[in-house]
Amino acid sequence: MDVGGEIRLGSYLFTLIEPHPGHEVAYNRWYERDHFYAGCMIGPWLFSGGRFVATRDLKAMRIGDEPDLFGDQPGSTLSIYWVLDGKMEEHFDWGSRQVRWLHDNGRMFEHREHVHTNLYSHRSTAERDADGMPVELALEHRFQTLVCAWIERHDKEWPPDPDLAGGVVELVERSHPMPMPEDAPLDQKRLENTRNRQLTLWFADAPAEDVMAQVQAWADSIGDTGRLLWAGPFTPTIPGRDTYMDQL
Repeated sequence: MDVGGEIRLGSYLFTLIEPHPGHEVAYNRWYERDHFYAGCMIGPWLFSGGRFVATRDLKAMRIGDEPDLFGDQPGSTLSIYWVLDGKMEEHFDWGSRQVRWLHDNGRMFEHREHVHTNLYSHRSTAERDADGMPVELALEHRFQTLVCAWIERHDKEWPPDPDLAGGVVELVERSHPMPMPEDAPLDQKRLENTRNRQLTLWFADAPAEDVMAQVQAWADSIGDTGRLLWAGPFTPTIPGRDTYMDQL
């Protein structure tokens, strides 16, 4: 039964960050108590956001042909923000102006590195269950594990959506990277060959090991059309707590 309104995912902001050693707790508190809201959630047309973390144990599970896809920073904290379909330009125009205002007013945090901050345009979803979780609610549900996996196609055809039947993964979102504004205040390694790359987000209420096994099986199956560049698991942060900040 497909019941819903006009809230549809169209695009999102993906921001992977590495706090400087010794500043993990301060960064976590600044981000969740100020920047999560002031930099994103109060903006127009943004309707959902979620924060995640990759501990040392989770980083050790990362796989893919290009482990240095984002340079030499590991990327320990992740934030994702859903934006309403058709409203990407309006929201991110506000976002660019808002971030510059926060910079000018001393509301940023210098002890961190941008590993990968980018805009993504939603393409499709694959669902395990006939009446399962809508992608629009995926960040609200706070799944136990999120795996982020970048793929690259060999030619004109994209690898097929994963078959989720019988697996632990409930939902997979696929999206295309979009160009960031040239004046964005970012110092990071830029993605190459973006026309031939996609990001897939794998949501599951299951241990990271089980989810990564399903991602690996899919990666092994798409060799004729593409390859897995980078994949790694994350778990949700616990709002109001510094849990995991000593495990990065």
